[in-house]
Amino acid sequence: MSINIKPIAGTANRVIVEPAPAETRTASGIYIPETAQEKPQRGTVVAVSEEDGDGKKSTVKVGDVVLYGKYGGQELPHEGKDYLIMRESDIIGVVL
Repeated sequence: MSINIKPIAGTANRVIVEPAPAETRTASGIYIPETAQEKPQRGTVVAVSEEDGDGKKSTVKVGDVVLYGKYGGQELPHEGKDYLIMRESDIIGVVL
């Protein structure tokens, strides 16, 4: 789960998230075709910016499993894997 990209501090804390894989089967065992699978809204934080433009530290940390909006973040392909880079404010919550 190591990534050699680090968000740069700017106007808001930035977070890089590795999305969870999409569900391929329903609870009853029916397979979902790839064209009908929904984008995951859960992922693992793999990198965070040091601080925002005002000097505030991030409240999430590397390794946290987070929930985010369906259209949150910008897709970022890197070394054959897909990641999302988003503002910390786009994160809805941390799964405990």
